Amino acid sequence: MSLLRTPLCDTLNIAHPIFGFSHEPDVVVAIAQAGGFPVLGLGRDAPDDIPAIITKVEQALNGLPYGIDLMLPGKVPAQADPESMRASLPNEHLEFVESLRQRFKIEAPTQPSFFTSHVRSEAFFEAQIQAVLNSNASAVATAIGIRPELIQAARARGKVTMSLVGSVRHAHKAMALGVDVLVAQGYDAGGHTGPIGTMALLPQIIAVAGSTPVLAAGGIATGAQILGCIGMGAQGGWLGTLWMAAKENHTPPTLLQRLIQGDSEDTIISRAHSGKPCRVIRSEWIDAWAAADAPTPLNMPLQQVLTGDVFASIHQHNNQDLIYEAAGQSIFGIQELTTIAEQMAGLIKGMDTAWARLQSMAQYTPKEP
Repeated sequence: MSLLRTPLCDTLNIAHPIFGFSHEPDVVVAIAQAGGFPVLGLGRDAPDDIPAIITKVEQALNGLPYGIDLMLPGKVPAQADPESMRASLPNEHLEFVESLRQRFKIEAPTQPSFFTSHVRSEAFFEAQIQAVLNSNASAVATAIGIRPELIQAARARGKVTMSLVGSVRHAHKAMALGVDVLVAQGYDAGGHTGPIGTMALLPQIIAVAGSTPVLAAGGIATGAQILGCIGMGAQGGWLGTLWMAAKENHTPPTLLQRLIQGDSEDTIISRAHSGKPCRVIRSEWIDAWAAADAPTPLNMPLQQVLTGDVFASIHQHNNQDLIYEAAGQSIFGIQELTTIAEQMAGLIKGMDTAWARLQSMAQYTPKEP
């Protein structure tokens, strides 16, 4: 076990300064069992499904600490349903997507999914928030958007609040609302992200954070990177993409192969997935939206309404040419199918090795008074 710890480890009662985001409950449980702090992403789950998911996870965790992450963007309708939203889609976009269905011979999904059955709205978010507040999670994080009422309610229930920030402006807003932990998420990260790289963003967030702990996110796949971020002033590393290579993530085989064979240059920022800038692993579907004849993707949540059935289909049918997912430049760390325990052990060893290397390479001699 590594002896490298930070004050936030004591606050959250974890062994290692490794924070792992995942939509998959099995990944969350395994990260906690290995001494890290897992964060369960519930942004893709319907409010009615969340209590059962949380109950299953908490039973498996048996008291181990964990967090929950929600995605709460602004500028969404007050209420919405897929049917009414589809009626408002522009013909140009409908025709383009239909042409892609024909071109790629995309089958219709035969199973319901979040992307075909639900639309993000204020009412949807409020129901998600209430379900999360009723959990025993130690922390609540927000990935996109930040709601004062959520921060206040979570803190009132003794939960640590975290906010992913992509700029100094976002950090100031989060701190003004009393957020406990800032997650400096750089351009390198998978999913929805901003324009500033992690190495440039992190010192800027640390500089304005004062006594507020900061975590580093974006492009991190090794223990040496985590130690480097701690050396800059962060209290740990926040990883997401790496866990998709673990057996516990149940990654579709063709997506796993795309991640293994890909490198950092194969991840690109696209609005094709959600309508907001989102770093994904490339596929023919993503490339089609970058073609000259492609219309500009619709704003969130309309893009999901337009293409949600396609996303569901290509995952259900394991389509090797079209399958994609949010993924960061840290995919360089994905080499083969592994386990969370093996990944955590590698990260811990990497931190220790980097610490020993630092001690052997660098010397500090104070100046004479």
